[in-house]
Amino acid sequence: MSFTQLSVPSPILAAPSGFYNPLPNVTTTALDSLFTAVDGRLFPGVPLAYPCFADGGNGTDCITIQNQYTNETYRTDNFAAFINTQWETCQSTGAQCLLNADDPSDSSVTMPPVQCRPGSVSGYFIDVRDANDVAAAFNFSEQTGVPLVIKNTGHDYKGRSSAPNSLALWMHNLKQMSYNPEFVPEGCSFKEPAATLGAGVQWAEAYEFADKNNITLVGGSDRSVGVIGGWLQGGGHSVLSNTMGLGVDRVLQFKVVTPDGKLRVANACQNEDLFFALRGGGGSTFGLVLEATMLASPPVTLQAVIVSWSALNRTATAEMWKILAENALAFAADGWGGFSMAQISILVTPVLDPVQAASSMAPIIEFGRRLQQDGVDGAQLVVTTFPSFLSFFEAFTEEHVAVVGTNIALTSRLVPKSNVQTPGNISALVTGFLETDAAAPGMIILLVAPVSYVAQGGTSVTDAWRSSLYHVTAVAPWAWNATATEKRAGYQFASRAMDNLRNITPDAAYSNEADVYEPNYQVSFWGSHYERLLQVKQTYDPRHLLDCWQCVGWDAKSPRFSCYL
Repeated sequence: MSFTQLSVPSPILAAPSGFYNPLPNVTTTALDSLFTAVDGRLFPGVPLAYPCFADGGNGTDCITIQNQYTNETYRTDNFAAFINTQWETCQSTGAQCLLNADDPSDSSVTMPPVQCRPGSVSGYFIDVRDANDVAAAFNFSEQTGVPLVIKNTGHDYKGRSSAPNSLALWMHNLKQMSYNPEFVPEGCSFKEPAATLGAGVQWAEAYEFADKNNITLVGGSDRSVGVIGGWLQGGGHSVLSNTMGLGVDRVLQFKVVTPDGKLRVANACQNEDLFFALRGGGGSTFGLVLEATMLASPPVTLQAVIVSWSALNRTATAEMWKILAENALAFAADGWGGFSMAQISILVTPVLDPVQAASSMAPIIEFGRRLQQDGVDGAQLVVTTFPSFLSFFEAFTEEHVAVVGTNIALTSRLVPKSNVQTPGNISALVTGFLETDAAAPGMIILLVAPVSYVAQGGTSVTDAWRSSLYHVTAVAPWAWNATATEKRAGYQFASRAMDNLRNITPDAAYSNEADVYEPNYQVSFWGSHYERLLQVKQTYDPRHLLDCWQCVGWDAKSPRFSCYL
């Protein structure tokens, strides 16, 4: 197994002068042994903004950080940075090392008496390159009691990739990619065209690779999200999922280091129980995946319809969402996926030609034309063809990026077909959408459920995905210097906003984008599969070396969760 070698800091055991982020009760001898075992790729966990506290905001390093503070690529390339900054902090105590996200150049926030404190940034991290590194980390954790966290891009809305006083395994530099048109999973007799990707590969990289190899990979809608970690192991949705399945439907094989230090192959022909668990049971739970092999499909041509306007117009929003709900089953049957927010809908299908797409989307196209005729501010209607998924992805991500460098609470809900099967249910659903968005502006209706995909079984995500039409998210932000009371209010605000949909839907949510305090989370995330997942957890991690917030078998009383509110 070969890995691309990226540049990393010089290996050191000591943090920068003036900064202290220890691992309590860990001896220098233990750290030295770990340093040797991982070939020197052990580094101190230093918060991203530390240079701005150390040099008064005037140094070159600080200026770079200020300029890149809300850049998602920059953040994913730096170990101690997270897409949403509360996971760099200890929310319960207020210990943090943040800049003002509204004005990162504001140096006053780094002046005494304010101090840079590590918060939930790991005391040390290993730049993982192979299975031996992971085995060494598991051994270190068992011998010292230091909790482990697994981190790749920091695109984790539930804080599962950080913890105070922990050792982190940083997967970001495992960037290998290969394509095999006749891939045979180890121990199996069938073959499929497939791409094998390392744990550090991100979707922008994967899509460029796929395009060069004239294949399609079904994946996420953000450039910096990791392919193999939480996205895949939690389910993995896509605008192509309607017809081509969730990520877990398409994975053929994992190579994973389990907490006993063994490198295992999990697929349909060996370690089948582990394969089941990794196909939706959540990351950071059953082992550490080094690479995964995913089904590669032929190139797709996407027909697209986009309708948008520039100024808030609740009447137009209500009408658009009513059209989507009234036509939801027909649109799903025609392969449409995409996104809708209060002032825009972006819909694409890989299974229709331009004439068929225009006929299928006639209600939305007519709506868009009427907006223009009525002179609605900034009304636009685009009916077009994208020759490949990469061309759509690049156009989409120019203007639509996840919230970066700030604090947000995210919550979600899966909406089943039953919510659009009667006029009364449609009316209640549209009202629920409008009330949720009014409470938490920025609500997104994601048409990413595998509605038209015939699943082959063997996945551990909740079966509610199979009967759902929409995955809906809402957020609530708070300031960089918010109090614990204000942070807690943010989580409660987002949760209450989603109650408008919780009240009319079954318990079902996407684990990667769910409420941090999701009620009845075992059922919401995994449905009837939870007990089997718990058995797999006990089989492969009986010493409980891996744990994370609301993950299978988690210990809610563990000190690693002391920074949650």
